[in-house]
Amino acid sequence: MRPSPRRRLLLSGAVAGAFTMLLPARATAGRVVQVRARRFEFDPSDIRLTRGEAVTLEFTSLDVPMGFNLSDFGLRTDILPGVVTRLAFTPDKSGEFPFHCDIFCGSGHETMSGVINIS
Repeated sequence: MRPSPRRRLLLSGAVAGAFTMLLPARATAGRVVQVRARRFEFDPSDIRLTRGEAVTLEFTSLDVPMGFNLSDFGLRTDILPGVVTRLAFTPDKSGEFPFHCDIFCGSGHETMSGVINIS
C-alpha cells in the first residue's frame, strides 16, 4: 500500500527536520525577520526591507504544511509544522514584491499572500 501524497509530504518534512537538527547551527545573514504562517495568513504580511541589506526570513507554521513563494527573487521554500525554515538573501532591487503560499492549505488558501516592500 502506497502512502498518500499528504503522508509523503509530512514524512519528508519530518526527515528533513530531523536531518537539519544534526547539522551545526549556521549564522544567519544580517537582520532576521520572523514570519509565522497559519491558515490562511502570514504574520507579518507586509515586510519592509532595505535594498542591499542582508536579511534572513525565518518561517514557522502554526498548523499545517505551507509554502512561501517570492518569485521576483526566485525564493521558494516549504514551511512545515515544528520546523524552523530560513531563507537568507540580499534584496538587489527596490519596489513592492508580492509573495504567496504555494501549497494548498485549505479553503482560504487563495487569499494567503503578502508583500515585501524594499526601499
